[in-house]
Amino acid sequence: MTDVQIRPEVEAKQENAAGTCCSSRRAVLLGAGAAGATAVLAACGTSTDSNPNGTDFANDPAPAGSAAAPGGADSTSGTGSSGGTALVAAADVSVGSGVILDNYVVTQPTKGTFKAFSKVCTHQGCDVTEIEDGEIICKCHNAHYSIKDGSPTSGPAKSPLEATKVKLDGDQVVTA
Repeated sequence: MTDVQIRPEVEAKQENAAGTCCSSRRAVLLGAGAAGATAVLAACGTSTDSNPNGTDFANDPAPAGSAAAPGGADSTSGTGSSGGTALVAAADVSVGSGVILDNYVVTQPTKGTFKAFSKVCTHQGCDVTEIEDGEIICKCHNAHYSIKDGSPTSGPAKSPLEATKVKLDGDQVVTA
């Protein structure tokens, strides 16, 4: 077997060439990474010149579920003849049960008596998802509320659902 030996001046040239190669490659990769990071940070930046959230953006918004926007997405026919916002047709709300809308739960505990509550659970802010056996149910943590007054009947919730006054206007349940 033959032992190959490299002269010191050849070894120095090879190290220099390798160093130039690797430094150059490293510099290219670092530059590309820096350019990518700059692009990401620029996309995340904020500007005070315009509002990307629309013109109705508030610096001090109300907590979720604290109030519903008038004429919101759960309005089925706009404003009732008495000025309230129409929520649902009375015929769509069964006696002893209710319906869950975009912002409200509308119930009919007894024939001709309609109630409306926020659909936001008072335990941890999930939306209620079911009405069963005279109770409004939040499946997040199994909180149950009465369809009569929104009071908690079982589960972790301690506060009632926020009530909204409603009345019957013709064949529509409207906000009072």
